Amino acid sequence: MKKLLFSVTHNDFEIQTFRCGGKGGQNVNKRETGVRIIHKESGIAEECREEREQLQNRKRAFEKLCNNKDFKLWLRRKAAIVCGEEARLERDVEDAMQESNIKIEVQENGKWVKWDANAQS
Repeated sequence: MKKLLFSVTHNDFEIQTFRCGGKGGQNVNKRETGVRIIHKESGIAEECREEREQLQNRKRAFEKLCNNKDFKLWLRRKAAIVCGEEARLERDVEDAMQESNIKIEVQENGKWVKWDANAQS
């Protein structure tokens, strides 16, 4: 049985239209056929100006946004938070950021060498 975790609706997006060049001749010079869609919560944006009609550009911009890897990542993170796995995510990040997992190098005399914090003090 499936359960609705959260929904993303039209109100979650800002839709901007603008004039753009390209296919369509004088139509695209006189009318706002280009479309930019911004997801308000994540700040991710996509735009389309390839088609002659604004409605077609709007559809393609939404398709681009839905296929955007950053938007898909945002969806996965949001689902994890809603499912109560936020603490596990934070724990995983802290584990990954352990000092033993981080390598810092600095350039000395044209060569990259491992940085030693104790030697710098």
